[in-house]
Amino acid sequence: MHKFKSLTLIAALITGAVAATPIQAAEPVKGGTLVIGMTQKPRHLNPAVQSGTATAVPGTQVFATPLRFDENWRPQPYLAKSWSVADDGLSITLILRKNARFHDGKPITSEDVAFSIQTVKDNHPFKTMFSPVEKVDTPDANTAVIHFSRAHPAALLAMSSALLPILPKHVYGDGQDPKSHPANNNPVGSGPFKIVEFKPGEHVILERNPDYFIQDRPYLDRVIIKHYKDSNSLALAVDKGEVDMYPFVTNTRNIARLKKNANLEVTNQGYAAVGPVNWLAFNTKHEILNDKRVRQAITYAIDKNFIIKALHGGFSQRASGPVVPGSPFHAPGVEQYDLDLERANSLLDEAGHVRKDDDMRFKLRIDYLPGVAEQQKAIAEYLKPQLKKVGIEVEVRVAPDFPTWSSRVSSHDFDMSMDIVFNWGDPVIGVHRTYLCDNIRKGVIWSNTQSYCNPDVDGILAKAGVEPDAEKRAALYRDAQAIIVEEAPIAFINTLPYHTAYSKKIGNAPTSIWGTMAPLDEVYKTQ
Repeated sequence: MHKFKSLTLIAALITGAVAATPIQAAEPVKGGTLVIGMTQKPRHLNPAVQSGTATAVPGTQVFATPLRFDENWRPQPYLAKSWSVADDGLSITLILRKNARFHDGKPITSEDVAFSIQTVKDNHPFKTMFSPVEKVDTPDANTAVIHFSRAHPAALLAMSSALLPILPKHVYGDGQDPKSHPANNNPVGSGPFKIVEFKPGEHVILERNPDYFIQDRPYLDRVIIKHYKDSNSLALAVDKGEVDMYPFVTNTRNIARLKKNANLEVTNQGYAAVGPVNWLAFNTKHEILNDKRVRQAITYAIDKNFIIKALHGGFSQRASGPVVPGSPFHAPGVEQYDLDLERANSLLDEAGHVRKDDDMRFKLRIDYLPGVAEQQKAIAEYLKPQLKKVGIEVEVRVAPDFPTWSSRVSSHDFDMSMDIVFNWGDPVIGVHRTYLCDNIRKGVIWSNTQSYCNPDVDGILAKAGVEPDAEKRAALYRDAQAIIVEEAPIAFINTLPYHTAYSKKIGNAPTSIWGTMAPLDEVYKTQ
């Protein structure tokens, strides 16, 4: 079986960096209820048309995918018992399990795989993920042959986690819009758990799928995902033992607090493929921000070390480019934009923005993503007095909720905005979307909302996206990142300090590259 060299390199580079997980009991215990607490609240439960952790955590319990990935970036069988990649990289053949059925008892066939790939390609915000797919042949019920217009090294990763849920064609193929399909709130999947109740903003209740295609799994009888108003109330519930697992802990005070609880394990494992970057995005079509010297000046004026140490308690990590540190595609040699107020002032003078009588040069608004105060609001408010030092008056514009912020940014109605964006494992999936000229789309959040366009970058990303040789591919991404960082459509600040806090009663805690955004069929509870 041929595999892309990129996956081999990723495994080799990442394996040595993966920390050992806590020792678990030799024999998993069957039964019990796992209570997961989250502050992210899903609008629906269909990951085929919606990205994000809120949908992915419950969605990956309901829907199965062709592959799954372990903690060492190695693809593993899931709905597909085996797969093979053509030597030219232009096709992948999946051999499906013959015993796999949807929750309503209907068998899963290659037609469902073909239908799901097309649905994701047409509706998911990550357009680059399956854009090379030309067609999917279904020579028999258990064989799907995916044909690509060009080599696609990211394809295997794109068939895992929440990225390619296999939908039942007999449910979703009725002609209704999959983005608003009524089944999204009560989905029929083939994952380890079935939906019992979904109350938006309150909870998702899942029960064990007795006909799951992996024998003797899942171990748990139920999974309850409870939604909390804020991270502090959720952390308190975890401290009290009311919640068994709290993934995506971001607030550094809560991380430090939960680490003191003797009944909890707190780990940063399980986020390798997420790659969360916290940044300040610029609207490059803005009459002032269309000059890269202004964007560079603002970036030089930000004290990233102060943010990490003073605002984040040292838990965050410095970010310097589109790809997070720790990824084999990271570019360590780019301009770091260390704090340099003298350089910032010089660039602003050079750009023709002289100080006025009030010592200010111009005024800009800054928005921020609501709900992650320490990473977003705190930094936005810090930037107001900080940028004043170089003559920039900043107005912090508050969005009352996510839809308001999303509408502003996706319609390009902003000057600068704090944001959190994921790498999603492979640059083709999570990085290209921010910088490609043809992904400047109004109304689509987490696309190229900065309106950044450089044909040279497009060309390099296009080559990197199809290059099968891992080292050459990594070199191309370093070249692209050097240009992007120099042109500064974004000021990169830090990676998020994601942690998972879970009860010591939990065995086989989710620490694969996708963490809780992957099936929890191996997780068990000792009491």
